[in-house]
Amino acid sequence: MKKFFKYLQNPSFEIASDAQATFKELLTRHKSTVAEYLSTDDDWFFQEYNSKLLESTNYITRRQAVRLLGDILEFLGGSNSAVKDRYVGSLHSKKVVMNLLKDANRHIQLESFNVFKLFVANQREPNEIVRNILQANRRKLLEFLGDFYFDRVDDDEFEADKRKVIREIITVKC
Repeated sequence: MKKFFKYLQNPSFEIASDAQATFKELLTRHKSTVAEYLSTDDDWFFQEYNSKLLESTNYITRRQAVRLLGDILEFLGGSNSAVKDRYVGSLHSKKVVMNLLKDANRHIQLESFNVFKLFVANQREPNEIVRNILQANRRKLLEFLGDFYFDRVDDDEFEADKRKVIREIITVKC
């Protein structure tokens, strides 16, 4: 698994694309195996994922990584949610995703929003994270989300998700 982070950043488009397809397949095909693997190595894995992929200077790497992250976290929901809860409960991970919300590219912003809404919806989140991030940045988040749109005007699901996230941020209490 460690070698994938190197292959995903390979300057050769063909190698990076093949690595991305295989990486996605490995992380989304067998739910119980992925949950078991990540439950023992999630600290290392997500530290590498955040620093090497989500914080990459390469646009394609960031875009594919944030989309895959949303898939992984959704995939790990339900009965195998301990790994997902640890990720969305991480202060560092929340900062990384919030920085991606500010990315210059609208597609990365949208994929980041799909992950960010999991952070906001996390009911088991430690108060420190709520206080330090959501409350401290409430005004900026609400301004950003108020102006945040995606070019698909008829995307009712996106608008409903955005309204829900805004409501959650407004009602956050520590």
